[in-house]
Amino acid sequence: MNDGWIGSWSPGIGDSTLGGWLTVALYAWAAWLSFRLLQRERGQRIVLSVNERTVWRLMMAGMIALGINKQLDLQSAMTEIGRILSMEQGWYGNRRQIQEAFIFAVPIVGLTALAAMAVLVWKAPAATLWACAGAAVLLVFIAIRATSFHRVDEMLGWRLAGLPLNWVLEMGSLLVIGWGARRRARVRA
Repeated sequence: MNDGWIGSWSPGIGDSTLGGWLTVALYAWAAWLSFRLLQRERGQRIVLSVNERTVWRLMMAGMIALGINKQLDLQSAMTEIGRILSMEQGWYGNRRQIQEAFIFAVPIVGLTALAAMAVLVWKAPAATLWACAGAAVLLVFIAIRATSFHRVDEMLGWRLAGLPLNWVLEMGSLLVIGWGARRRARVRA
């Protein structure tokens, strides 16, 4: 079906459920707290190292971009581009192998990103390290979710403490990032 802007994808509200809007609100909250942390430093109420400041700026920009993406569903546009290219180039029948390789590589990339962030902010207060861990989990979750691999979609539908696993992973990561920003804004280090 190719009735959208890109294959079957067109821009629009991607998740109009309560959970979708709550997630967008959490992205905005985490971005706002990151912004406030950076403003506190500008007002000389706290001191951030150059690397820590860079990480918080990236975190803020990332939360804004991912919040917008959450509702516009831009990763589905990328998935659709991949599907179209794979069909045009004749490897669509082998897509499972590529999806599985991608899913295998994503945690490695996420752990590498976490390690890189940890090196950048190694001596930063624990709140910054926790926020970096939350960001790494969030990035891995988003990358795996973007594969639209059926078995992964089934797993993300599992429930943990009565909540869908995808909510726990995405919203939980955002809560850790927001908590880290709020906590870091209080530490003078």
